[in-house]
Amino acid sequence: MKVSEAAEAIRSVRVQGAKEIAIYALKFLRNFCKKNGFGLKFEVAAMVLERARPTAVVLHNCLEILKQKRSIRTIDMLIRQLETATKKIAKIGSKKINCNSIMTHCHSGEALAVIKEVAKGRRISVYATITEPLEQGVKTAKELTAAGIPVTLITDNAVSHFMKDVDCVVVGTDAIRVVNPKGVVNKVGTRNLALAAAREKKNFIVVGNSLKIDRRKKFVIEERPDEEIYREISTKISKKIKVRNPAFDLVEFDLVSWIINEKGMYTPKEFLKRFGRE
Repeated sequence: MKVSEAAEAIRSVRVQGAKEIAIYALKFLRNFCKKNGFGLKFEVAAMVLERARPTAVVLHNCLEILKQKRSIRTIDMLIRQLETATKKIAKIGSKKINCNSIMTHCHSGEALAVIKEVAKGRRISVYATITEPLEQGVKTAKELTAAGIPVTLITDNAVSHFMKDVDCVVVGTDAIRVVNPKGVVNKVGTRNLALAAAREKKNFIVVGNSLKIDRRKKFVIEERPDEEIYREISTKISKKIKVRNPAFDLVEFDLVSWIINEKGMYTPKEFLKRFGRE
């Protein structure tokens, strides 16, 4: 596989989720670097892969570590760290989260791992948003249903209507910003859930491994192709209608109740105190 093909798999959302993108890219680089080494070709490949989805920070952090310690062993260590972190997060979340009805958004491997682990200890149900425009929440609904968890699929616009019927919100994250602008970055629409949860006084819980801590000075919200919103716009009326399609939004820390990573469960204030410095 060429670097351009791997980058397109990430850019097109065939590979989705910040952790999953990082693992996919690392596995590609393992094969790539066995053949090409860790010199200039590696640096170019790393740049192309990172630019495919610029907002999510996990791949960026992994590449920074890999550039400092350039070896196949480092790649394997990072993959193990990411996979192990999910299991630890699920265990911590299952002990800390006391909700019987949960709302979630988009498709997050870490959030689903927590929800599945919670379901082992009690009977729960889940409200999953469709998550427009790519309907990634449908994948979530199918996965949870396959795990034997009752799921209600709702439109993104219905989160306020149904928030009163749930005990808490559990979502993943693509980046946890500990420098300005500070907050949790996740699929666009997540902030709507956070605002609705705050109004109904429901806990808004974010799960994400420590490689999702974002200290980058430059922060960019990725904007996706207009075809994802309405395919005919690009062919019939694109000259008349302007389309904006941000992939993510930022949830300020004052809207977040708890953050769970592989090291524990924290209030935003506690999280910033412990992880806000390098």
